[in-house]
Amino acid sequence: MSIGIWQIAIVVILVVLLFGRGKISSLMGDVAKGIKSFKKGMASDVTDDSEPKNISDENKDSENKD
Repeated sequence: MSIGIWQIAIVVILVVLLFGRGKISSLMGDVAKGIKSFKKGMASDVTDDSEPKNISDENKDSENKD
């Protein structure tokens, strides 16, 4: 038993009737804003971590000070 075009059409019609076109378009706009802010955040994280930190060097410095 596979999903046909009629079943998909009925589901789409029910979703539009339940939520309305305005609600669906605003929801899609919110999803798009979230994706854009996620990509922007990932791009800024990459530039911040350009120089890796070495924790073992910090531990050696603190041992030598004691």
